[in-house]
Amino acid sequence: MTDQVIDVSDLRRVYAGGFEAVRGVSFSVGQGELFALLGTNGAGKTSTVELLEGLAAPAGGRVRVLGHDPYTERAAVRPRIGVMLQEGGFPAELTVAETVRMWAGCTSGARPAAEALEAVGMGRRAGVRVKQLSGGEKRRLDLALALIGRPEVLFLDEPTTGLDAEGRRETWELVRELRDKGTTVLLTTHYLEEAEELADRLAILHEGRIAAEGRVADVVAAQPSHVSFELPEGYLPGDLPPLAALGVSGHEVTGRRIRMRTGELQRTATELLLWARDARVELTGLDIRAASLEEAFLRIARDAEHGTGEKEMKEMAA
Repeated sequence: MTDQVIDVSDLRRVYAGGFEAVRGVSFSVGQGELFALLGTNGAGKTSTVELLEGLAAPAGGRVRVLGHDPYTERAAVRPRIGVMLQEGGFPAELTVAETVRMWAGCTSGARPAAEALEAVGMGRRAGVRVKQLSGGEKRRLDLALALIGRPEVLFLDEPTTGLDAEGRRETWELVRELRDKGTTVLLTTHYLEEAEELADRLAILHEGRIAAEGRVADVVAAQPSHVSFELPEGYLPGDLPPLAALGVSGHEVTGRRIRMRTGELQRTATELLLWARDARVELTGLDIRAASLEEAFLRIARDAEHGTGEKEMKEMAA
């Protein structure tokens, strides 16, 4: 077996009625790596992860987890992976401890229930019935069950939804510890900060296709930084130094506010501030913002809003 624990090539998933939710996705995840899948609602994140978990057969392409097809060779894969779904669906009348013991009874090499609960900060809630848990506590219970078999590969689908800030940070620490001990993690999340904090690499899905992929720093570096401010009284955009000389690649003007895009943030900001000093003007509302994962994500979301994917679908059907 190679170092690629998850290997996906041209993966496709089609639902009843012909809707293609996953449209040729390819990526790989190495041993001990944390890979994040991001995307707007309906981008295909959960549809992709379910194929990797072996919950459905792909309509096309190839997927291997730990060297096996997770659907046709499920018996070889399932004991070695942990899965945290978006919703667990636990029996409401069972206590937390009873739920974990029930799950452990169906899991090969399960760790003790108390150990699994302590790992996710639920030890003190062992005697509480599931129906009395908060939404965040149910997510912790979901995670405990995903970890009970000491998985080599861990699939986390929106793991911190419903958690408060402290609970989210504690979960991040636990996931980091698992990764550092060699567990391979595939994570889907709506929290961009979560992806930035945890991911070694990530992919941003847009309407079933990968729109951006790579290390977080590389994905961010592909986006422009921004500088914006109010034009000084009596000044027009043409009174500024030549924007190309400032390293500006594009700009928009709304009323008196100008917003510049640049791939050379330090140069642009420095030259602009030197000009303002020499001209003895104040740049009111000055905002200097480095490129970010949020910018990359929002740009892809704007593409979706403008119907890019819908146009492509129509062209394919023609």
